[in-house]
Amino acid sequence: MTDNRFRLGFLSHVEGGADLRQTYANVQELFVVADELGFDTGWVAQHHTWPSEHGGLPSPWVFLAHAAAKTTSIHLGTAITIAPLEDPIRLAEDVGVLDALSGGRVELGVGSGYSPVEYGLFDKDFDRKRELTTEVLARTLAALRGQPLDDNGTTLIPVSPDLAANRIWHGIFSNEGARHVAREGTNLLLNRATYGYAEPTDVVQRPWADTYLDEWQLDRKPRIGISRLILAAKDRDTALSYLADGVLDGVRRTSGSAQGSIGTPTLEDALFHFNAFYGHPDEIIPRLAEEKVLPVATDLLAQFNPGTPTLDVAIRALEYLAREIAPALGWSPAEQVAAVDSNTDTLSRG
Repeated sequence: MTDNRFRLGFLSHVEGGADLRQTYANVQELFVVADELGFDTGWVAQHHTWPSEHGGLPSPWVFLAHAAAKTTSIHLGTAITIAPLEDPIRLAEDVGVLDALSGGRVELGVGSGYSPVEYGLFDKDFDRKRELTTEVLARTLAALRGQPLDDNGTTLIPVSPDLAANRIWHGIFSNEGARHVAREGTNLLLNRATYGYAEPTDVVQRPWADTYLDEWQLDRKPRIGISRLILAAKDRDTALSYLADGVLDGVRRTSGSAQGSIGTPTLEDALFHFNAFYGHPDEIIPRLAEEKVLPVATDLLAQFNPGTPTLDVAIRALEYLAREIAPALGWSPAEQVAAVDSNTDTLSRG
């Protein structure tokens, strides 16, 4: 049972309105609710620049430290931290301290980001983003492992070797990226959608996941996390009402080849663009059951972005996920799995 179980998580881009204090408070509440529902992980995305009406979160580790104090068991992660814009030692210090405070609940996800504007703010070369990501991550991992950081043998305080070994994630957007992450020895994060492709997201991403698994060489089990836009409600029309404006606006704000290939988007275009799963749980479950990457995934991260549900709607959507959708796909809360394993062990010894 334990070997086949995937971990259930939710991901927030921490947006919702011009009142950032209320936006942040709402997402903190989602962490508390998810913790109570038995979610395994809760994630936030880092954005240094974001349309003002949507909010955004530039300092995820400050935010997650607050969430750690309000929760008990849920793991706390970033999907992603924009690695090239971070100082690797400061990043290692931040996540190391939070890992110690939270009792080993940190999941560090990194990536290159996508915004030349953000790179300009930090005086970083956008054209070197992949190289910089590799350099920063390597330095961060060395610090977390307790390796010497200078010629004098100085090491980080505190170190977090288990985090470095097992709870580092790298977001990618290509088959070559998947190969690189496998050889790097970190966990694989796959985005909610593959923008600019004619094929469905899972069709595009499954070969990337297979490449990652084929290239994996470490003794420990590889982990693959997939993010998906999942918004459950009492019926399809209700769910769509919380998605329509957001996905259309999201496509209009998308730059580059993906938007160019869509032109003026219809709602159907936008829903495909963001690979949206929405409606009543009975409609979502069979669609997710046919998802081509989920069978090899160890982690499912559900997000509502770019949908714009209210706090009450978002809480209800988390409840649908934990009580109906995820269990139908084979998930159960960790404490239930632990109880089954404990009972099985007791019976075998008896």
